[in-house]
Amino acid sequence: MNSSSALVDWLLDSLELNTSLFHVGRYCGDWHASTHGLARASFHLIVQGQCWLHIDGEPTPVALDNGDAVFLLRDLEYRLSGEATAAGAQECPRRPMEPLDSSATDGVGLVCGFFHFQSGLSAMIVDTLPAWIVLRAGDPSLTAARNLFDLILQECARTPPSSALLERLCHLLFLYVLRQQVLDNTELGGLAALARQPTFAHLLEQLIAHPEQPWSLESMAACTGLSRSAFFKRFNELCGQSPGQVLLMMRVRHACQLFKQDQTVADVALAVGYQSVAAFTRAFHKVTGQQPGAYRKGLASK
Repeated sequence: MNSSSALVDWLLDSLELNTSLFHVGRYCGDWHASTHGLARASFHLIVQGQCWLHIDGEPTPVALDNGDAVFLLRDLEYRLSGEATAAGAQECPRRPMEPLDSSATDGVGLVCGFFHFQSGLSAMIVDTLPAWIVLRAGDPSLTAARNLFDLILQECARTPPSSALLERLCHLLFLYVLRQQVLDNTELGGLAALARQPTFAHLLEQLIAHPEQPWSLESMAACTGLSRSAFFKRFNELCGQSPGQVLLMMRVRHACQLFKQDQTVADVALAVGYQSVAAFTRAFHKVTGQQPGAYRKGLASK
């Protein structure tokens, strides 16, 4: 699988990701910062100086230098601090941020924000990713991400930087980092694990292209050339979800895309493989927590 793979692009597009900034500035002196307890994924870009990441349960702190970034995809107990030891970081107070100052020779400049993953399919993808990912300034495998980070650094040199531009650049940066994870991290489970297996990748491509077909366990197994029992066992081992759960998520994700094209609930139900609006409504509500009609109206009001 390569970076031009339609399947990888589809996985990234299925994240339904919102990115928001919560602060941009610099800390000086003794300080610590954390978003632990907010039950949200977060990111922290080091745009000046250096600091340390202390994650509870991890024996060694992580040094973060100018040009590095950390993406925390779980609500971890952690601290960012200028102190190199966990004990020292615990003693440091929380301080208000000062404005970025490109001429400063002390302290650390940060761009920080939150990620919000909206759909059930997003959770299926994100839950298989590492709890935290560090992007290193010198990583040669992430040239495009490095170019984006350079744009972020350039924007941070402005007074004041544009929050709207930083938000969008951070969003794109994260997508590049995720794509590299899907392509290179052979320990990932979920849909990424299925996509790495040619037999199952072909099945996923068929499910994406033809969600309206009456897919059964037998027909999915036939698409892989495995017996029904072998297919079900191997699919669950790789993905951590059943074929039926994955099919449901894919159909609902495709339905959401069709609603953006202003199609009716009845037309969308047929287009994603449901013979009755009632059955489609139950499936859609199970994944999104919304009635399809309400979802469609919400799109129209935006």
